Amino acid sequence: MIDTAVLIPTGLAVGPLLGGLVSGLDRILTARLQSRIGPPLWQPFYDVLKLWCKEKTVVNVWQAFCAYCYVAAASIAVVLFFLQSDLLLILFIQAVGAVFLVVGALSSTSPFSQVGAHRELLQILSYEPLLILVTMGVYLETGSFRIAGIYSWHEPLLLKLPFLFMVLGYALTIKLRKSPFDLSTSHHAHQELVKGLLTDYSGSFLALTEIGHWYEVVLLLGFCSLFWATSWIGMAAIVVSTYFLEILIDNVSARLNWRWMLGYVWSMGLTLSLVNLIWLTIS
Repeated sequence: MIDTAVLIPTGLAVGPLLGGLVSGLDRILTARLQSRIGPPLWQPFYDVLKLWCKEKTVVNVWQAFCAYCYVAAASIAVVLFFLQSDLLLILFIQAVGAVFLVVGALSSTSPFSQVGAHRELLQILSYEPLLILVTMGVYLETGSFRIAGIYSWHEPLLLKLPFLFMVLGYALTIKLRKSPFDLSTSHHAHQELVKGLLTDYSGSFLALTEIGHWYEVVLLLGFCSLFWATSWIGMAAIVVSTYFLEILIDNVSARLNWRWMLGYVWSMGLTLSLVNLIWLTIS
């Protein structure tokens, strides 16, 4: 009970702090790769604070409710990860939060929000099956869905699940909103849908969606750490290298359409998952 009472506020506080710092590092590294200086490390926090101080305006009450549900689901998922709870339950909760974000966009009559919401649904359709397959592979290897059991496994999962880790990379690229899969919303200037999914969110409600995304970034990086849980150095190395690779892919790739995303992610993701699952079964 004492550990739970400590871990819950720790997860709620550390989640957005780490997520904001990762976002700041992301901006700096992206700028350096583009021969720019970039913003300061704390710029994401300044942006969210500025949004929070703006006047609250919203298209309808349902949209505001969906913004709160999104950040609530993301924070609960991170807290459950800190508590080393069931991985399937965590993935289900984050999926519910993503759906609420889409519903909030669909509640607006703006064509930008509508198209962005439909693209987000296609992205959810692309990455959710992959996350389930990765989780199945982890269960077949460790015999447990609980994160506590996965962290206590005697050898790195990456040695037995290399193809499933690549599949997780596809899901990460979509969830982190990186090129070539930044279809529904993007910070980049080439986004033709203004802000897509988040067009009609503003002020504190837009700040809530950004904080929710920070929670999701921490959750996804925590998922990556499961693949080398035998040492803290290994976990740090795999998380840092994976995120740097995502930034590199974002800067060298052009954004592609949803048909290419759905076809390529499913074909490659399902094929790699099937190969790795067969390997686990016969070995």
